[in-house]
Amino acid sequence: MTAPIAATDPYALFRAWMAEAEASEANDPNAMSLATSTPEGFPSVRIVLLKGLDERGFVFFTNKQSRKGDELLANPRAALVFHWKSRRRQVRIEGSIEEVAEAESDAYYATRPRLSRLGAWASQQSRPLSGRAELEGALAAAEARFPGEEIPRPPHWGGFRLLPQRLEFWQDMPFRLHDRRVFQAGPGSDWTTETLYP
Repeated sequence: MTAPIAATDPYALFRAWMAEAEASEANDPNAMSLATSTPEGFPSVRIVLLKGLDERGFVFFTNKQSRKGDELLANPRAALVFHWKSRRRQVRIEGSIEEVAEAESDAYYATRPRLSRLGAWASQQSRPLSGRAELEGALAAAEARFPGEEIPRPPHWGGFRLLPQRLEFWQDMPFRLHDRRVFQAGPGSDWTTETLYP
């Protein structure tokens, strides 16, 4: 039987669970559902990839003129869900959003494959597309504009950081008597914690 969750540091617990997921998940253990909403409160959700984690929060990158970018800039609150099926675990995270520093976005952008960097110039993410040929033409134009390895980061592309205010760790247990541990941000760097009924 799996032992109940006993950690007191949510970041340490998350890193431990992520390390175990990286060893067992076949694809993208860093995949997470990102839920945003319009200023009117209409929700939307999609899968993105976690690209950074520190004591401030969880970092991902995107076209800031995409639907999610528009929603995050208009209503800087969001939620994340990690689901590791092979581990029978889930982590839910809720909090506020900030844009990452330009230097941080530049550093991550420089690590991307060349075609991914060109794609950031070619794609008008979330906007209507007449057909695949239009996208391929935009990519060809980006390749002609930046023929070498030096491809600057587009001004509309960068990172966001979710600053967690609440994290819930869910672990499957026999007979649906699951283990749920919640961490709530307190003053300073303190966390309050409690266990929930399944």
